[in-house]
Amino acid sequence: MKTRLLLLLVALVVACLLAMRAGSLHVVRSWFNYAHQMVTRESLSLPYPAPPAAEEWRGLKAPERLADVRARLLPKLQEELAAKKCELGQRAFVRIFKESRELELWMQGESGEWRLFRTYPIACFSGTLGPKTREGDMQAPEGFYNVTQKQLNPASSYHLAFNIGYPNAYDLAQQRTGSLIMVHGDVCSVGCFAMTDAVIEEIYLVVEAGVSGGRSVAVHCFPFRMMAERMKDADASVREFWRDLQGGYDVFEKEKRVPDIGVVGGRYVVR
Repeated sequence: MKTRLLLLLVALVVACLLAMRAGSLHVVRSWFNYAHQMVTRESLSLPYPAPPAAEEWRGLKAPERLADVRARLLPKLQEELAAKKCELGQRAFVRIFKESRELELWMQGESGEWRLFRTYPIACFSGTLGPKTREGDMQAPEGFYNVTQKQLNPASSYHLAFNIGYPNAYDLAQQRTGSLIMVHGDVCSVGCFAMTDAVIEEIYLVVEAGVSGGRSVAVHCFPFRMMAERMKDADASVREFWRDLQGGYDVFEKEKRVPDIGVVGGRYVVR
């Protein structure tokens, strides 16, 4: 515990020095949040053989990586899915909550009902609560995104990854910049969501199967669980944006269906 506190203190001092140079309180908050996550990071034990060592993994080509992951995970993954009445190839849906550092992976059964397969701790994301607005702001985005097969990246430098699709039509309408926002392995992130190598392997296989046949996987990124009580404390600078996000959050919470999301007049429209 003393070591963690010392690391947090050192990181805060570094953040303050960087902020003084940049003249930005946001930089202080971003670096402090980053340091806090690294110190308080939670781990999730999954019932699979561990990934290969980093040096060995980097030497594998994408097809070899996928063959390795499938050989290690698929037999037990099928059992894990069956225990939740799910199966590989069903439609998938991802929800991310930045404040609680959680990623939910949902799957849709044959009768159309959505079941929560697993909730994973996010090892790290950079920035603070609020949307990503520009390249280099260190912010992880908030909004409604979609993953297709072409956005999968088994050759990622961060073990395995998939691009969530930032900037989307809404971001472009707001003239937001940035690119290559991923859910990936490892424990470090600048603008992305790092899940650890072991965790991303399970998520990746479910998402990969979910985008087969030309389908897509919705990824909804929220600042927090958007209950009415929590929204009362919303900062005025992002309140209108968060209310638009709350519309999508409420549809899934109340109706257990993934809403259709459009952009009209530069604002999200939830159907």
